Order: sequence, then structure tokens, then C-alpha cells
Amino acid sequence: MPAGVGDLATNRPASDKILLAPKAVLAVRRDLHPAIQYALLSAAAQIHAEAGIFQRAGQFPIAESIGLPLSDEAQRFHKSGRPFLQHYLPLWMAVLAERLLVIVIPIVKLAYPLLRFIPALYGWSMRSKVFRLYGEMRFLELKIERGVAERDLNVTMGQLDRIEQRANQLRMPKAYASMVYSLLGHITQVRERLTKRGH
Repeated sequence: MPAGVGDLATNRPASDKILLAPKAVLAVRRDLHPAIQYALLSAAAQIHAEAGIFQRAGQFPIAESIGLPLSDEAQRFHKSGRPFLQHYLPLWMAVLAERLLVIVIPIVKLAYPLLRFIPALYGWSMRSKVFRLYGEMRFLELKIERGVAERDLNVTMGQLDRIEQRANQLRMPKAYASMVYSLLGHITQVRERLTKRGH
């Protein structure tokens, strides 16, 4: 107790006195909602944080367990204060947002690598459509090089026409259109080679 606080006129007590008294403890049931615990701690800190006659500044509430363990919420409150969202949102909305974040953050962590993989998978699927036709073209070219294609020119030309028809029917994004044009140009070259060998 500070000097003179009891009676300024007679300066009682004449000097600062240390009083012996039990400490006040803010205790709650185990099943009390975390948001309400934060609200109680915030109110206690707001009302009692400043220095008074019988306490120093920041002396109550304090992270000190006297016979009762500190709850997880109390430990977090004393370590980092009120949750960020509770400063800007109503209590019910802040609690709802915090619960959603607990669910959404792990999902985003799992989905992010998959989202990065999807464009690569899409590009591979687009290229594979063209590469499949290129494979068939290469097979025809080998037949031409071995002289097999000239024996049955009509059959080989029919196969080439079917490859060209399938290439024209490909629905490709603009980014992959150059691959289709390149394939069509290749088909034209092979057709010219076949025509020359046929004559």
C-alpha cells in the first residue's frame, strides 16, 4: 500500500507497506468455450491492466497457475494476446472464421501441389494427341523407306488421309496449334513423296 493512501492529512501509512493477502484467480470450467475465455481475459486485462492502489501495472491477469493449471487459451492469450480476427470482427464471426481457417489451411496445403501439377498434366495430354499421330506417321515413313508402301499405294494413301482427317479434327488451344500445323505440313511432305514414288 503506498504511503498516505489511507489518510493524506495524517500521512497514514507513513511509508509504503507490503500487505499480505490472497491472490485473485480468474478460473473457468474446462468446457467453457474458448471464445468466451478470450473475452473474459480481454475484459480483465482492459479493466485491471493499469496500476491501482493495490497492484502494479500488468499484475492482473497474469500467466501464473496457483493450484489450477492454465488453459491452452489462457497460455495463448498471455503469449500473443487476443486472436487477430477478434480485433476486427464480432465474436461469433471471428470464431467461425478461425474454425474455417483450421479446416481450409490444410486443404490448401494439400491442394497446392496438385494445382501446380494440373497445367503440366494438361499440356502432356494435348501433346500426346499430336504425338500419337506423329507415331503413326513415322510408321508410314518406315514403310516408304523399305519400299513396302509402293506395293499397295492406295492403302498407304488411305492411311495417310485418315491421319490427316484426325489431325484436322483435333480441337487444340492456340498454344498448341503450331504442333498441329507442323503435323499437317509433315503429312503433305509424305504425300508428295508417295506420289513421286508412285509415278
